[in-house]
Amino acid sequence: MKKNLALILALCMIFTLVACGGSKTTAPAATQAPTAAPAEAPAAAPAEPAAEKVTISLWTYPIGKWTDEATVKGFIADFNAIYPDIIVNVEYLDYTNGDDKVNTAIEGGNAPDVVMEGPERLIANWGAKGLMLDLADMVPAGTYAGVLGSCTSANGAVYELPVCMTAHCMAINKDVFEEAGALQYIDLENHTWTTEDFFKAVQAVYDAGYPYVGTIYCGGQGGDQGTRALVTNLHGGTYANTEHTQYTYASEVNAKALSELCAQDGITFDPSIVASDEIQNFVNGTFQMAFCWNATQEVNNADALGFDAFPMAFPAEDGVASLQGGIWGYGIFDNKDEARAEAAKTFLRYLTEDDAVYAKVVEATNFQPVREVAGVYEGNELMAEYALMNPMMGDYYQITKGWTTARTEWWNMLQRVGESDGTVETILNEMQAAQDAANAAAAAE
Repeated sequence: MKKNLALILALCMIFTLVACGGSKTTAPAATQAPTAAPAEAPAAAPAEPAAEKVTISLWTYPIGKWTDEATVKGFIADFNAIYPDIIVNVEYLDYTNGDDKVNTAIEGGNAPDVVMEGPERLIANWGAKGLMLDLADMVPAGTYAGVLGSCTSANGAVYELPVCMTAHCMAINKDVFEEAGALQYIDLENHTWTTEDFFKAVQAVYDAGYPYVGTIYCGGQGGDQGTRALVTNLHGGTYANTEHTQYTYASEVNAKALSELCAQDGITFDPSIVASDEIQNFVNGTFQMAFCWNATQEVNNADALGFDAFPMAFPAEDGVASLQGGIWGYGIFDNKDEARAEAAKTFLRYLTEDDAVYAKVVEATNFQPVREVAGVYEGNELMAEYALMNPMMGDYYQITKGWTTARTEWWNMLQRVGESDGTVETILNEMQAAQDAANAAAAAE
């Protein structure tokens, strides 16, 4: 019996040691001398494993200062101060080969996680192909309904988290127009003019010795929103239907507009340049107006401008233009990686949810916010001037199906018109051929 009792006591001591092995021991009282050599300290409990780092990629098209490495790195550094375990690598795209890079990456199974662009690409192209994640649950309250609608696919998914917007406009060399006596044809307070006054102003500047007043650039799709807005506004034409299912620009009124442009002194068609070339020629004083303009262009070219670049709405018969809009934001490619997708969403929430951060993000684009937010461009007279254009923003038809084909057909059509006899009948035929090809592409999608 004593032997069994000793065995039980020994087992109890072993159990007690095992059970207390990981717990903190209390130091003995000073008066209590140890009766035996101290036992070896138990091993420390394993530390919590470090959070696994996740690397995501951000590819951004040239949207204001979102091509400025210092600006973008500043946003990422602030983000990493809160989320150090999400690494954001950046690729800066341009409109010359950006689409090719993205499409090549998609085909290779290596699409970026986040891409910054507009609905034409994020909604009508990659979103329509089922390549993007639905971000509907991330849209901040108060986002303008019209903007959100343009970022929503026909299936109801929001493939673009909108960040900024603008109403694209044109601009004139105000100094030259004043010299030529052409300011009399402009509503200087509202930055508008009628179709009749537009042609009178162009003629006055031409007669004052300026042969290149305005140029219809058509060497590619870059900045084609300018030529579309010019043509469709002159006599109240349209480019696509409101359902965004078909293109409608092959009309008598649009053919008439192009015919008048062909016949106008000081207006030329140039198949060798795109909008970036037009802007450069406007900034250096070769051209006296630019059809591809907005606040970002003025900010980016401020140091090179030697004259007053005066923003103007496109001319319309009644002076009330329907401007081509621009919306930019972020999309997330569905790369079938839950960790990267969640990291990308965390990054976008950081950039868009907090008003103070969001205000800085918008200012870096040089465009306007897509919701009411305090502190954006406070005291900035230039941005207030361009904000006059926002109420003139018309239908965002760039999300019409077949958009890629439609853009190519448009600038190729302008090239043929520039080389034609300039009659309405000839131009209408050229427009119809281009429109038919665009609508065929829309129907095939």
